[in-house]
Formats: sequence, structure tokens, C-alpha cells
Amino acid sequence: MKEMLETLVKQLVDYPEKISINEKTIDNTMVLELKVDSSDMGKVIGRQGKTAKAIRTLMKAYATKNGLKINVEIVD
Repeated sequence: MKEMLETLVKQLVDYPEKISINEKTIDNTMVLELKVDSSDMGKVIGRQGKTAKAIRTLMKAYATKNGLKINVEIVD
């Protein structure tokens, strides 16, 4: 899961080496905290949050296919 999120985000940002993903489990739900360089934050969120929503949708679809629950949080 973590690798898939990293692969997706690397394609969007200018500084892929600054991507950090922290994994937690809360109430049977995997939570992935995504942190990117501050200059890449707008690219990951997108206009009106459309890119972030698309990333979350892809990750949830992949997780559901594997019988998991997931939540992607973009942190500063």
C-alpha cells in the first residue's frame, strides 16, 4: 500500500526524494500520512482538492480489492 502511494505521488511532485509516508493502524483501518515538500503541496492537493480526492479514491479501490480499509491523510 505504502509503495503504491509513493509511486503515485512521485509522478506529481518536483522533489520525489522528500516524500515521506508514515503508516498507522487505527480501528482496523490503515492510515497513511503523506508528507511532501511545501512547494509540492499544491500539486498533490490540486485545484479544489481534486488531485487529493483522486489519490484517495485510487488507494481505497486498491485496498478494497485486497480486503482492507485505508485512509490517506496529507499532512504539512
